[in-house]
Amino acid sequence: MPALTPARRYGAEFLDDPTISEVLVLRSLHDVARSNTVFLGAAAVVAELGGVFGELRGDATLLDVGTGLGDIPRKAAHAAERRGVRLRTVGLDTECVLVRHASQYVTHGVCGDARHLPFADRSIDVVTCSQVLHHFRGDDARALLREMNRVARHAVVVSDVRRSWLAAAGFWVASWPLRFHRITRHDGVLSVLRGFTPDELADTVDDALHVRPAVRRRMGFRVTTRWTPVPV
Repeated sequence: MPALTPARRYGAEFLDDPTISEVLVLRSLHDVARSNTVFLGAAAVVAELGGVFGELRGDATLLDVGTGLGDIPRKAAHAAERRGVRLRTVGLDTECVLVRHASQYVTHGVCGDARHLPFADRSIDVVTCSQVLHHFRGDDARALLREMNRVARHAVVVSDVRRSWLAAAGFWVASWPLRFHRITRHDGVLSVLRGFTPDELADTVDDALHVRPAVRRRMGFRVTTRWTPVPV
C-alpha cells in the first residue's frame, strides 16, 4: 500500500451516536455542507452526474441517499437545469430532523433506512450517495448498494472520500480557520480514514452486484463511480 495511504480505520463517529443532541447534529451537518463546497465533495457528484444529464430529457427524478441537509441534490438540480433537465429531487436520511431541514432544498424529504429504501423497483431515474458508503461494512454495504441499484432506472452514482494521510491532515488543519465544531473535526478525519482507494470502491461494488464499474479520481481527494442498474 502506498506510504500516503493508511490502513483503513473503523472507529466510532459522534454523529453515529443515537443519543447525540439535535442541536449538535444540525451544527455538524451545516459544517459538512460547507465542507462539501470547500473540499469539492458536491463538485465530485455533479461532475459524475454530468454524463447522466446528457442522456436524460425533460423531467427526471433523483434520489440522494443520506442527504444530510440536502445541499448536494440542490446543486445537482441547478446543474441539471443548465443541461435542460428539470430534476425533481428526493432526499432520504435516517435522521428525521435532517429531513425536515433538507426539505427546503429538495422536492421531497423522506425519513428511512438506506438498506431498505421505501421505493419501488426502477422508480427513480438516478440514485446517488455521497460520503455514505464508508459508514457501512459487509452485509450492510452490500444491502445499500443493492437497494440503490434496485430503485434506480437509469443510473447509480456513488461518491466517497479517497483515503490518504494528506487528506486527513488537510481536513484537520483547515477545520480550524473554517471554525468547524470539534465533532465535525473528529468525524471528518475519521471519515477520511474510513474512505476508499479507487480499487477498494470498485471491489465493494463488484462484491455486491457482480459488476465492476469504472472509478474516477476527483479533485479534493474524492472517488466517484457510476453504473447502469443491473439485475441482481
